[in-house]
Amino acid sequence: MNRRNFIKGTGTGAAIAAVGPAVLGQTQPSQSSPMSNQFTLDYAPHFGLFKNHAGDDVVDELDFMSDAGFRSLEDNGMRSRSIDEQKRIAKALEKNDMRMGVFVMNMDCAWYPSITTGKPEEIEKFVQNARDSVEVAKRTNARWMTVVPGNVAEGVPMEQQTAHVVEALKQASGVLEPHGLVMVCEPLNWRDHRGQFLQFTPQSIEIMQAVDSPSCRILQDIYHQQASEGNLIDHMNDAWEYIPYFQVGDNPGRREPGTGEINYANVFKHMHGRGYDGIVGMEHGKSRGGKEGEVALIEAYRSVDPT
Repeated sequence: MNRRNFIKGTGTGAAIAAVGPAVLGQTQPSQSSPMSNQFTLDYAPHFGLFKNHAGDDVVDELDFMSDAGFRSLEDNGMRSRSIDEQKRIAKALEKNDMRMGVFVMNMDCAWYPSITTGKPEEIEKFVQNARDSVEVAKRTNARWMTVVPGNVAEGVPMEQQTAHVVEALKQASGVLEPHGLVMVCEPLNWRDHRGQFLQFTPQSIEIMQAVDSPSCRILQDIYHQQASEGNLIDHMNDAWEYIPYFQVGDNPGRREPGTGEINYANVFKHMHGRGYDGIVGMEHGKSRGGKEGEVALIEAYRSVDPT
């Protein structure tokens, strides 16, 4: 697809030009000011959020995201894509001056009692995931990768499970450190992911301190933490030095800001005030379908973005 279609308001990008400042929150990009519609915080959509406007091709959707003001992408399933597809996405990101956010490092051992058990074969599988992810990160210019430690191991004391998780994270950190890559460990709420080992911010901080590696940090998903513990800003402050990456979604419903109970205007204002310049992953769905839902999604982020 011709990139001009997105800029001039024809083809799949027509809505971006058509909705105008009322939705995008400011004037449209011009040849003299191509970045005039960028957001203050670096929100990262995922593929599929704008398929009604951009279609099914990932490069067309990246072009649409860029023209809508987004500066990053996250793609949980990047590891499962072909090498050619990974390279194609990386090229499109570079063309649009966009960053690559997280992909999931250990999808194959995240949803059962894996490294929590301390079994050597589970820890080795986890560390091998780190080795394999290095090549994916290099191809896609990624720095961060999501890690989920897996479910609670029944019958194993929690202190011992914590020690197992710390050991696995230390070994994987040893793989990632020479490449400047970072695992971000994501606490998950038990309403959606019952039985997951990692749930709470204080628990995450304890593990980060024990691992003691720049390649092991926290992915603070505001949606999950609102469901698990609340006090979002206080917990954010407590863990600030360990959080290089946030994800969002309103609660309940896990959709765009403004559809639930979280005051994202205040949360984002606080993050911006503290100087956060990392990625904010949009790991959520939409409250409305079709093109209207996609326009509403952009408008929702405009309404809470710090200025």
